[in-house]
Amino acid sequence: TNNEQLLERCKAILRRFPDQVEHHRYNFPSYRIGGIPKAYMLFRGHMPECEAQVREYAEEMMTAARDSKGIMSHPHKPEEELIWIDVAMAVTPYLLFAGLALGEQRYIDEAAKQAFLHYEEFLNEENGLLHQCKNFIGPGLYSEDHWGRGNGWGYIALTELVNHLPDDSPHRPKAEKYFRDLSEALLPHQSKRGLWRQEIPFEYSYEETSGTGLILYGYGCGMRRGILDKDVYLEPFRRGVAGLNEVAINDDFSIENSCPGCLCPGEGDEKGTVKAYVTLKLPYRDEPHGFGPLMFALVEAYKHGITDLPR
Repeated sequence: TNNEQLLERCKAILRRFPDQVEHHRYNFPSYRIGGIPKAYMLFRGHMPECEAQVREYAEEMMTAARDSKGIMSHPHKPEEELIWIDVAMAVTPYLLFAGLALGEQRYIDEAAKQAFLHYEEFLNEENGLLHQCKNFIGPGLYSEDHWGRGNGWGYIALTELVNHLPDDSPHRPKAEKYFRDLSEALLPHQSKRGLWRQEIPFEYSYEETSGTGLILYGYGCGMRRGILDKDVYLEPFRRGVAGLNEVAINDDFSIENSCPGCLCPGEGDEKGTVKAYVTLKLPYRDEPHGFGPLMFALVEAYKHGITDLPR
């Protein structure tokens, strides 16, 4: 909406990183400075003073641990090549926005590379959906899941590529193909209320709102960019937005049904199984991962002319 008051509020929040906010140390180092939002604001020309910060953590990503295929891996056990789809979300948009802001093509190339490698590695070719992780159960073993938010993590990496890569980028054809393929694979699993489930293809799994928000964001961006057919995706998009409004957002704007954070949950023989993902924990009110995806989905709803939702 180009609301200057909201823009200034965002800038004020981001300026608190890193000196006034201590981010959880288990997360990616770039989160220390405000992560993807800080890189995005630099890209949009709103915070030129953060150029040095954004470059520092882009360089950190460029030298981070990788497995034998070049997929960014867990830094504390590099010999085990622990890889997981969440990394695509944390790395690809950050490097893409940093590269576009700073004129660094190598950042953009690595952004595309990480999104593509993660998609290819975790793709289940039988249903077109993504697993979360590999080597956490044992060498060469994948988690059995098709976790809702995990598919959303992989999807948002592809979404930001098709949304922001230059039209003449050599990475655009593959980005658009993978984006279309995952969009199509997700579509049959939308519930009657418009949501996707914690374990996407398992009809008895609960409807999960953070993964749903990320998927709807991708659908909205894809239609606006002319990559997804509105005749196919607009009705599911509208139904999904209505479903989020009904299921996820309370009258006081607290949120429901976002999955707790997880990485290959479960113990013993159940580690990484569908059962472990579905029975991980009950969703709880105001789970932190849930807010951003809902905001993404609702911004896309606004851009598609949905300006009012019933309370």
